[in-house]
Amino acid sequence: MNFRKPTIPLYIIASLLFGLKTYIVYRFMFNVELDNTMQEFILFINPFVSAFLMFALAVWFNKPSRQMKFIRYTGFIATFVVFANLVFYRQFTDFITIPQLFMGSNMSDLGSSIMTLIKPFDVLLFADTVIIWILSKRKVETLSVSYLKRGKVFALAVSMLLLAGNFFLAEMERPQLFTRGFDREYLVKNIGLFNYHIYDIVQHSKAETQRVFADGNELNEIEEFIEENVKNDEKSEMFGAAEGKNVIWIHAESLQSFVINNEVNGEEVTPFVNSLIKDEDTYYFDNFYEQTGQGNTSDSEFLIENSMYPLSRGAVFFTHGGNEYHALSEIIGNDGYTSAVLHANNGSFWNRFQMYNSLGIDHFYDERAYEINEENSIGWGLKDKPFFEQSIKYLQSLEEPYFAKLITLTNHFPFELDEEDKSIEPYDSNSNTLNNYFPTVRYMDEAIEDFFAQLKASGLYEDSIIVIMGDHIGISANHNKAMSMYLNKEEITPYDQVQLQRVPLLIHLPGDGDGETISNVSAQIDIKPTMLSLLGVEVENDIYFGNDLFAENRKDYIALRNGDFVSDDYVSTAGICYDRETGEPLEENIDKVPETTDTDETNACSTINEKVQMELQYSDDLIYGDLLRFYDFD
Repeated sequence: MNFRKPTIPLYIIASLLFGLKTYIVYRFMFNVELDNTMQEFILFINPFVSAFLMFALAVWFNKPSRQMKFIRYTGFIATFVVFANLVFYRQFTDFITIPQLFMGSNMSDLGSSIMTLIKPFDVLLFADTVIIWILSKRKVETLSVSYLKRGKVFALAVSMLLLAGNFFLAEMERPQLFTRGFDREYLVKNIGLFNYHIYDIVQHSKAETQRVFADGNELNEIEEFIEENVKNDEKSEMFGAAEGKNVIWIHAESLQSFVINNEVNGEEVTPFVNSLIKDEDTYYFDNFYEQTGQGNTSDSEFLIENSMYPLSRGAVFFTHGGNEYHALSEIIGNDGYTSAVLHANNGSFWNRFQMYNSLGIDHFYDERAYEINEENSIGWGLKDKPFFEQSIKYLQSLEEPYFAKLITLTNHFPFELDEEDKSIEPYDSNSNTLNNYFPTVRYMDEAIEDFFAQLKASGLYEDSIIVIMGDHIGISANHNKAMSMYLNKEEITPYDQVQLQRVPLLIHLPGDGDGETISNVSAQIDIKPTMLSLLGVEVENDIYFGNDLFAENRKDYIALRNGDFVSDDYVSTAGICYDRETGEPLEENIDKVPETTDTDETNACSTINEKVQMELQYSDDLIYGDLLRFYDFD
């Protein structure tokens, strides 16, 4: 008697191979923090759960050929999703969101940046896909299955049961997991990459409907929160200090505070900025934080113009470029200022043409306004030195007073620089990104020094204030090993990671004479009210979440876009509350909503955390609902 040898169905083989591959990517290619054995177990099972849920759908195809076709194409598409997220993660330490898929027009300008993120061994990600493809072609009859309806239902039920078990363990490990949608790492490590993407689709659909059903009634609650927690009507001593002066704003690409007053290979990294900090006409903020999300430079522009937070998903410049805003440029424009942006890049990048119109910006000088050739450009475009040199004529042509924002390019990932432009040697570590960062920062520092000389020579210097601000971080957490080596630390802790989000802010007022270093906790959200105050512009009706940097009674915390925060006394990140001065963790679960309003050490972080989450949510509501269209600014 002949018996057919039992064969494992291809959908199960595919689930096992794909699940194992995805776990390896999670564990060894994504920088996912694991705090205990349960988190390790959940991280291990969730890729297999997701894989079985996808591939088990094949049993609903009755024809073996269609069943095999579904499995092989599902494997290829799912692998590409993993690969795309891996490449994205290497640059941003984050996962792709649906809004970013609508930012495809940016891809044409990424060029060498993407190529540096793709590794030769990435081809191994497709190894299981090749195996599945071959088996699906050659073993159609032996690896396909033909279940009765109850067998198909059973396979689906097993999938749902596994998914429910995964979610149950995730909720046990991280209560209220789905209320922390802004923290994509928590979602991926607890429910898996593919379930995260489904969740993201749901969230995106939900957000898109907000504008349709918004009617402006939401503004009352937001205004009440701002009145109680943010607003400060007292004028600072600096009110009107720059009244009538031009504002020349230098948007310093990827400039972080850790290089300021620091050295590499025995050389100062930023000698000119260091000297400018000591200048009696400069106000330097050394505890100033960037608050950008996935929109990077565009997010920092959004922050300084609106004093609202960028979105946690995608770039607001893309997703809500047509909204109604009450931006800094528009406000001072009504007070007689001309506004301009100078940026030698593709004007459509980050949807700037539409967004600048929404922000009330009068002029935009993009790459078409500059002479760019192979000799004076590298990486993302025109080098900083010729950029500043060519920009002088445009500043001279603007009607005064003006607010002109110059956005630099050279100090941009992957931090490429011609040998003749290098004044200092790269650092020596296991990270080429960090190594090459120092020469490009030095080049930008020299370019800014030359620009100051050009401003003086052209007669623009005395009648202007010059602001230099780092727009966002340049070195992500993927380079923490090299960063710990440079900073002479055993490791980069979550507390250290927050400190690395500090970027320099210098406000230089020629002839002021009272400059100083100000160490109060501050952030990009504070720029709009600060600039309005310096220019002596009073605004009675407006909605914003920042404070004048020179004011006495400011709110005592700043929120980061991922939900972390820094206060005068505490740093909150990764669910842990730290003492801000010492960096020592406090025994406290900051996600627990406090039952009292006491601000002693035992619940201070929880109290602030509640305000931070509300502040971020209200800012999101304003953008998603386009609520400012209902607001009376007069």
